[in-house]
Amino acid sequence: MKYALAVYGDVSNGQSSLTALSFARALLASGHEIIRVFFYQDGVHNASSLVTPPQDEPNLPEQWQKLVTEHDIDAVVCIAAALRRGVVNAEEAQRYDLPASNLREGYDLSGLGQLLEATVEADRLVTFGD
Repeated sequence: MKYALAVYGDVSNGQSSLTALSFARALLASGHEIIRVFFYQDGVHNASSLVTPPQDEPNLPEQWQKLVTEHDIDAVVCIAAALRRGVVNAEEAQRYDLPASNLREGYDLSGLGQLLEATVEADRLVTFGD
């Protein structure tokens, strides 16, 4: 079965990001396919290379990146939500004359059309948010 996931929850508030990650791992272990993970609203922080949790907490952005790259999952970050929250790739950093970029490798900035497309292509869309 083909799944698309939408992650709305921040890495530091609530359990939605961790629950989504655990669900994604279980899907893959069961032989299902994840065609896209779409990070929206506060979920865009999952794609930031600047998020550094305390040492006694899991590094969810790092774990998401590992899952995305190991399984070649299409990971899309909503560009409007990302810009509002200071998550940018090199191109957007240059466009807005920012001193640096912080979007993790393996992620793409794009619009809500990518979420709609994933909804059409997948057998199931599962959302995770607080």
